[in-house]
Amino acid sequence: MPSLLFCGPKMAACGMVISIWGVIMLAMLGIFFSAKSAVLIEDVPFTEEDIRTDKNPPQNIYALYNQVGINCFIAAAVYVAVGAISLCQVRLNKRQEYMVT
Repeated sequence: MPSLLFCGPKMAACGMVISIWGVIMLAMLGIFFSAKSAVLIEDVPFTEEDIRTDKNPPQNIYALYNQVGINCFIAAAVYVAVGAISLCQVRLNKRQEYMVT
């Protein structure tokens, strides 16, 4: 029977730590972007022409804030999936330690 084990215990533990940190950081960034934090204005992708040519610039900037916030939440979900895979690898490595070959 083929094994689903494809990384060692240290790599799996490292993946879990990085995933936990990524989920926390990206979830907080998503919350702050959704709250339209003024500190993050440099990370919103707009140009001066977007403001000059638009009749209602705050609404477009707010829409860009929301889009970046959604992107952060999607990236956090990807980190959750990577963390789940790393957790499975940690458990498979623990089970392999107890197996007698």
